[in-house]
Amino acid sequence: MAMAFSPLTTSGCSSYCNLGLSWKSSSLFVELGFVSNGSKGVSAKPAKLNASKVFRACASSSNSDPLLVKAARRERVSRPPAWMMRQAGRYMAVYRKLAEKHPSFRERSETTDLIVEISLQPWEAFHPDGVIIFSDILTPLPAFGVQFDIEDVRGPVIQSPIRSEEGLKALHSIDLEKLQFVGDSLSILRKEVGEQAAILGFVGAPWTIATYIVEGGTTRTYTKIKDMCHTAPHVLRALLSHLSKAIAEYIVYQVESGAHCIQIFDSWGGQLPPHMWDCWSKPYIDEIVGIIKRKCPQTPLVLYINGNGGLLERMKTTGVDVIGLDWTVDMADGRRRLGTDIGIQGNVDPATLFCPLPALTDEIKRVVKSAGSSGHILNLGHGVLVGTPEEAVAHFFDVAKSFDFDKVEDHVSEADKVVA
Repeated sequence: MAMAFSPLTTSGCSSYCNLGLSWKSSSLFVELGFVSNGSKGVSAKPAKLNASKVFRACASSSNSDPLLVKAARRERVSRPPAWMMRQAGRYMAVYRKLAEKHPSFRERSETTDLIVEISLQPWEAFHPDGVIIFSDILTPLPAFGVQFDIEDVRGPVIQSPIRSEEGLKALHSIDLEKLQFVGDSLSILRKEVGEQAAILGFVGAPWTIATYIVEGGTTRTYTKIKDMCHTAPHVLRALLSHLSKAIAEYIVYQVESGAHCIQIFDSWGGQLPPHMWDCWSKPYIDEIVGIIKRKCPQTPLVLYINGNGGLLERMKTTGVDVIGLDWTVDMADGRRRLGTDIGIQGNVDPATLFCPLPALTDEIKRVVKSAGSSGHILNLGHGVLVGTPEEAVAHFFDVAKSFDFDKVEDHVSEADKVVA
């Protein structure tokens, strides 16, 4: 079914802007209607249980909330919670072994038992404070009419790029039944991890998703979509508006399935000049945040943009709870610019994990001291790099767990002196 599009307008823009683990035997597998197919994995029985009936994560907060959730809400914590973007992946030997048996990324990221197994690999190895679902920002695309493949050399390839009004006709409302593997995986992860760590879901921001849909895949120049800002703004507006609604529904689905917290990746928002980001990315993030704050008011939202040094103040006005800094932003400067009335995440340089462990310790301590004892989630400034020593990842989490904000030397920081 083709959708009717109503372009979102924004004031203040120029004219072109206005146009084999224990979980496999878990009782939750029975509750959710799963049966084991041996080597073929896990499938759902015809009778399905709505995951939202298992977890009412939108309902309210409690004292038993995971440390990461408390920090995201700027509640008092004894230490900074820590997790890593891309913490499940190729740097882990156990993941590489699994990938040899299942070489297709889409199989690994769209099969419930594989998603759960991979998501739990870093949990079992390092016990981070956040367990993020193993997935991809492009995963929901087929559920609203955009088909894609992932090729070994080229990466993601959109089969039919959308650059015209005719292309928009392929889009339809998001069909969440086609994403049942995401909901089922989050429900199992929530059951397995409990409240020991936060279960993290994530989505791509509309602009970032649109870059793939318009460009036809990965790009380094973004020339086609930037050209559309001027030559076909009504088409791009319609696409972004559709994406914002679909992504908002997808977030609610993830929360109802068990996610404590959601990160929004506007990975390529940093490719826009700030005034262009105001026009072509921010309004759609604003729309998503508004919907989630109405439907799931207790769910913290994190916004991360790669290359966000020129956008921090603008990011804060979206209404998210936490701003993720990349490693090129000085944490002390980021905290000063953002103030203490919002959470902050990051931002150790991923390359530091290749350095001697004492140097890594010093960098973690510098970041934590600069961020302050309230509202900070320790993370890298980007994803874990391929080849990162697992020993360094383990050390990262050990250092994070060694902090005690009740001790004077760990509590006092430059950020604590910032006046919001």
